Amino acid sequence: MTRAIRWRRLSSKRRDRGSQRPVDPAFKQFVETLHPSFERLMQMSALKMSALPSRLPEKCIYLLSEAENHLYVGRTRRLRNRLRQHSVAGAQHNQAVFAFKLAREVTGRLTAAYSSGGSRVALSSDGVFGEAFTQAKARVRNMDLRFVEEADPTRQALLEIYASVVLRTKYNDFDTH
Repeated sequence: MTRAIRWRRLSSKRRDRGSQRPVDPAFKQFVETLHPSFERLMQMSALKMSALPSRLPEKCIYLLSEAENHLYVGRTRRLRNRLRQHSVAGAQHNQAVFAFKLAREVTGRLTAAYSSGGSRVALSSDGVFGEAFTQAKARVRNMDLRFVEEADPTRQALLEIYASVVLRTKYNDFDTH
C-alpha cells in the first residue's frame, strides 16, 4: 500500500471520528477562561464615543450596539484611534469597515466585487453609496460602546470570536479578504 493511500485512509478515519474526539484539554481550559472577560464586557455601562473617558485601555475588544441590539465586536491595540477610524467623516473604506458594511446593507450592494467598477474605491466614489457610507459612520459614532481590556493577542482574538458568537452579532463574519 502506498504512502498516499495510507494517508487518505487515516484522514478518512479521523474525519469519521471527528465529532467523537474531545476538545484538546489545554485549548478547552484556555477558552473557559474567556467567560469572565465576556461578563465584564457585558456588565460595563454603555458609553457614547462623544463622552469617552480620558483613560482608555490600549489593547482590548469592544462591542458596538444600538440599545440591546448588539451589532459588532472588534479588537484593537489602540481603542481611541480605532473608534475614530470607524466613525470620522473622512475615514476611508479600509478604515471604517463596519460602517462600510452598514452602507452596503442600506444600498443593497451586499456582494463584494473585485472588478474596478464594483470595488470598494468605486463604491465610495458613487454618490448614493458615498452618502450612505457617510451616514453609516455617523450612525456608528452614536452607537453604544462597551470594552474590556485584553492584552494577550491570542486571548483577544478568541474573546472577539466568543463574544460575537454568544451575542450573535450580525456584522461579524470573520471572512478573509
